[in-house]
Amino acid sequence: MPAEGPRQRGQSCPCPGVQTKLPVLRWLPRYSLAWLQLDLIAGLTVGLTVVPQALAYAEVAGLPLQYGLYSSFMGCFVYCFLGTAKDVTLGPTAIMSLLVSSYAFHEPVYAILLAFLSGCIQLAMGLLHLGFLLDFISCPVIKGFTSAASITISFNQVKNILGLQGIPRQFFLQVYETLRRIGDTRAGDAVLGLACLAALAGLRAMKSHLPQTARTEPLAARVSYLIVWTSATARNALVVLFAGLVAYSFQVMGSQPFMLTGSIPQGLPAFRLPCFSMTAPNGTIPFRSMVEDMGVGLAVVPLMGLLETVAIAKAFASQNDYRIDPNQELLAMGFANILGSFVSSYPITGSFGRTAVNAQSGVCTPAGGLVTGALVLLSLAYLTSLFYYIPKAALAAVIISAVVPMFDAGIFRMLWRVKRLDLVPLCVTFLLCFWEVQYGIVAGVLVSGVLLLYSIARPPIKVLEGDVLLVQPQSSLHFPAIECLRDTVCNRALAASPPRFVILDCSHISSIDYTVVVGLAELLQELRKRGLSLAFCSLQDPVLQVLLSADLEGFQHFPSREEAERCRGAEPGGGGAAPLASTSESSLLPAGLIQ
Repeated sequence: MPAEGPRQRGQSCPCPGVQTKLPVLRWLPRYSLAWLQLDLIAGLTVGLTVVPQALAYAEVAGLPLQYGLYSSFMGCFVYCFLGTAKDVTLGPTAIMSLLVSSYAFHEPVYAILLAFLSGCIQLAMGLLHLGFLLDFISCPVIKGFTSAASITISFNQVKNILGLQGIPRQFFLQVYETLRRIGDTRAGDAVLGLACLAALAGLRAMKSHLPQTARTEPLAARVSYLIVWTSATARNALVVLFAGLVAYSFQVMGSQPFMLTGSIPQGLPAFRLPCFSMTAPNGTIPFRSMVEDMGVGLAVVPLMGLLETVAIAKAFASQNDYRIDPNQELLAMGFANILGSFVSSYPITGSFGRTAVNAQSGVCTPAGGLVTGALVLLSLAYLTSLFYYIPKAALAAVIISAVVPMFDAGIFRMLWRVKRLDLVPLCVTFLLCFWEVQYGIVAGVLVSGVLLLYSIARPPIKVLEGDVLLVQPQSSLHFPAIECLRDTVCNRALAASPPRFVILDCSHISSIDYTVVVGLAELLQELRKRGLSLAFCSLQDPVLQVLLSADLEGFQHFPSREEAERCRGAEPGGGGAAPLASTSESSLLPAGLIQ
């Protein structure tokens, strides 16, 4: 981020409420010519990246290619006014395109309606401040999904690299049919596709190893650096342009060894409401049936879109030293998808690759998105006739180059070293995503939830035996954990010889619920029947207030473990802790539990 770039905190504003909901007001009053120059450069650079990617991602989504372009400009415009991260760019991505392919059934009407409904859900989550729900999708689930998506998307493009047609989209059938028909490979597509892959890999490596130039360097060195940097950054556009020129040359000579993209309708999409029904050969599919068909996709698509965008925004905000508002990001995503559906867009989200290009290009404000969106509109209005000659092998190379880095082999080794139990949701998600994406994500979230609930139901409990029996839960107590605590205390207290005074060290317990209070009352009652005493120590104020309000019979507490040990053996009500007035047992314990 340039030194003169705008910070998104510490601004003075006469209308802070308006500024919060309309973040453009934070930087627009201070917008300068220097920022404009950098935003123009960044916007053009991202635009050269998004146009070929949009065409390629529409192929991943199973939609006509123009829908990739239709999905690439509205998010840029909306995010400029509502987004809180200067670097983020919204548009079609490989992950979202894969999800759309699964839930929209390769039907544009379904894809557009999915964008509208996803936007409504995202907008509602932002208004209700429900962004915390994203925290329940764990990192192993995300890594398992993205790694599997990298493989499935890449292999889905192998057919275009090899020039094969009629390959099914289901992954396992796809692998089988591709291997079975490998002998039908078209030499022209294979050579061009592999050449494009090699060129993209070489340009990516060149950019990563490109040294920085100082202002003191000679002009020729700085110009050379700029040319190489621009070529490497706009590598997708350059490779697609080169491949298109090669295909056009063969067309002029009267032969065509490549499968071409074909005709793309010219002109801007109409601004209209999405269709809430669809005409089919056997009748009309009503809105309700369409929603039922999309099913769990109405949860997976908006949540994954939000997760991807917020994660990208947080990463670049941290890197470039500014802050974002996650709930405002939800609102921006919601409006972008809702308005996008009015121009025939399928669901969009933040793009990590294009956001990185935006940041590296020196963007200063979200206004760079206006330039990107304008370039997409110009392409739709005037350049679609030129897209006819783009070989499908070249677009396949662009997709494979973009998604291969998403495969994270290191996460398996890392989790093996750090916490092997987290390999379970990772592997479940990874493997099931090859069958169906939705099954992988849902199963991964469920497995993560089970592991989370198990850790709550069976918290670690430290037990020390000495002159007293010290029991120390290592986390807060919630209702699934009270039986585990009762069993631990009773088993160890009754097994001790001679019987020992029991101290429950509550220093790590920050909250309890009513079921825990009932369980503690039963524990006090059971130990008292067996001639044992139980004392509480190091109670935090919220927990102490709950227990005092419950008015437990025989409840005694001490400020510290040491004081509790000095008073060991005292009967309830004695030994330095004043007895608390108690209600009858029936006022606290359910009638069926009183013995």
